[in-house]
Amino acid sequence: MGSLVKGVMIHESLLIHDYATPSFHSSAHSLARKLRHSNLHIGISFSPSLPHNKVSVLKKMATEYSFDCFLLDDESCVDGFNEITLSWGGIGGKILFLVPSDKKVAFGQLSNLGWIIVVFDVEGAGACESSGVVCISKLEELPMIICASIRKAIGDGVVTVGYIMKPSREEDFAKRGAFPMNPSPNGLMFLPLTFELPLQSQLQLVDIVLHKATDEIISVDLSGSSESSNRITFSAGMQELQRYMEQDSDCFAIDPLDKIYPVLDRLKIQQILLGLDALNKESCRAIRGPHFLKVNGFNDPDLAQSLSEAKLSLPSIVKPQVACGVADAHSMAITFRVEDFKDLNVPLPAIVQEYVDHSSTIFKIYVLGEQVFYAVKKSIPNADVLTKSSERNEVRPLLFDSLKSLPTSTGHSTGADSIKTNVNSFDLELVTGAANWLARKLDLTIFGFDVVIQEGTGDHVIVDVNYLPSFKEVPDDIAVPAFWNAIRHKFESRKRR
Repeated sequence: MGSLVKGVMIHESLLIHDYATPSFHSSAHSLARKLRHSNLHIGISFSPSLPHNKVSVLKKMATEYSFDCFLLDDESCVDGFNEITLSWGGIGGKILFLVPSDKKVAFGQLSNLGWIIVVFDVEGAGACESSGVVCISKLEELPMIICASIRKAIGDGVVTVGYIMKPSREEDFAKRGAFPMNPSPNGLMFLPLTFELPLQSQLQLVDIVLHKATDEIISVDLSGSSESSNRITFSAGMQELQRYMEQDSDCFAIDPLDKIYPVLDRLKIQQILLGLDALNKESCRAIRGPHFLKVNGFNDPDLAQSLSEAKLSLPSIVKPQVACGVADAHSMAITFRVEDFKDLNVPLPAIVQEYVDHSSTIFKIYVLGEQVFYAVKKSIPNADVLTKSSERNEVRPLLFDSLKSLPTSTGHSTGADSIKTNVNSFDLELVTGAANWLARKLDLTIFGFDVVIQEGTGDHVIVDVNYLPSFKEVPDDIAVPAFWNAIRHKFESRKRR
């Protein structure tokens, strides 16, 4: 077993343009974001002769991303080596140094001291075939080299998790320490995948894939009767990823794309939630989905009768059938009269859902493998409060985007006693049973759902289900190890099969 990569050094010329007014290369910030929370030491090297304005730019970047800066002269780089080793406190592993091609010879001697020299050369790997060093032609390749080096040192004892999601979501997970390149305590190493590079070369380094495929949806059409897989259009990159995993049985997703289709379709989820009835026992509080009705148009003359037959009273909440992945999936409305449905500005087809009085308290449930966590959050007021608010506004439907803000009522505040009563009524055992049932039914490893407790009956009503939630309300020191364990367990169980 060799030494692990514990530090990464990057030559300044690969980060900033050589202009009178220096600025960062377009890919420099992207790389810095991926390295910032890698659980590795990260440093930027620069020459003592570097102009002051460039040094200022580098130090600004170092401060922004919590990197270190080191003077490293071409002619006396061994002295700089000692300073870096001392600064990083007996690093206990190797340092990977990314240098431009014209510095390959000058810094190559550091390889004799145990450093791994990676040469940035636009000509590609072919230019380094006889040099004994590694070459890359794009900055985006550096995480691959880091992970390959660590994998070489550890061998089969590490599981490489390739992940793909939008940058803002990646940042949210990474800053909590969820995506370390330096292996986690249970032996997981995370490699950011990018559609900017050939997928095949990246996936050859990967054992299992974590994705937020809903970030890569181009369109969803639920107006027809065809299977969900034929109605969802993913980006070209996600389609290529899906094809590769289908063709290579050794590379698989923690949760395959076809398993997330139900959570994209609010009608499908509502139908699945009907099966919760099998978990309920007489004389005990129930866990269930809300009453619902699918509508293809809001001007149906028989709508009132259809609502009644579906056990729906007013007010009701109206949601697009498409649950996520498209711009207007969270454009919703609360209706108070049948007339409110006329020309309602909610995308069709839509789901009319029972509005459950729940004392403005919602429980966010997070399922991470075999572990279930919950958090309590403030929610929408009860129906009577909303109705009074609507009457003050000439009795019209309340339109809102659930990702941005929820309807509230002027002058209304939820009392601490009401929230405390709800929390005391929360049945974790009942919800955990439903979570385990949903995990089996959906065949998902990492997902979440929202529960409200109905006033009067005490019913626990699941009002939403989603894939790969942020679980940000759960403390990092609890959530992140559970996240890692869920991934490791899924990998091992798949390998056993």
